[in-house]
Amino acid sequence: MSAAGPKARLTPAVRMGLSIAVATGLYGLSFGALAVAAGLTVGQAMALSLLMFTGGSQFAFIGVVAGGGSAGAAVGAATLLGVRNAVYGVQMNHLFMPRGARKWLMAQLTIDESAATALGQDELAEQRRGFWTAGLGVFVLWNAFTLLGAVLGDALGDARRWGLDGAAVAAFLGLLWPRLKGREPVALAVAAGLVTALAIPWVAPGIPILLAAAAAAAWAWWGRAR
Repeated sequence: MSAAGPKARLTPAVRMGLSIAVATGLYGLSFGALAVAAGLTVGQAMALSLLMFTGGSQFAFIGVVAGGGSAGAAVGAATLLGVRNAVYGVQMNHLFMPRGARKWLMAQLTIDESAATALGQDELAEQRRGFWTAGLGVFVLWNAFTLLGAVLGDALGDARRWGLDGAAVAAFLGLLWPRLKGREPVALAVAAGLVTALAIPWVAPGIPILLAAAAAAAWAWWGRAR
């Protein structure tokens, strides 16, 4: 094999996927620590990362649980945030037309990062490389750092002593911030935040997130109708 062989495979899509995988995977450290601080066991935290595998939904789930919300409210909040993955799934299915077991694997790996890496490429071959590199990379690193964070969080004890109780909010804002481009996304984020803040004193934990999501859906419907 020539010396250029390995370099030839490190295409722009692969490099992008690897960099995104490392940056995103590190969030798993915060999630693991916060999950055990919210009352979950290490095994339960790992089950969420392995099976749910969508960071925003996972943070929403443990945020509702930590706040004393019901299991139904936690699942509802996580589900609403995960609906976007279904939209990505339609795009990826149309783009790659997977068959058999590959279709199920692609469904599990279809997240913000893998979809964005794939759609950011011009050639179909690069789109495939980007999707698989980002999807598999994030899956491996997210779960590895979830385990590390859960074990360390369990050993550290009360997360509030280390400031980890605010890490979920910081991590979620970190995921949200790059998407606030343009006046409408910013206005929608502010409106959803106001709905959440106004609802907190009056309803059970977890319900304000659902109300904010309903307000966002109404905004989108009104915008299309207009």
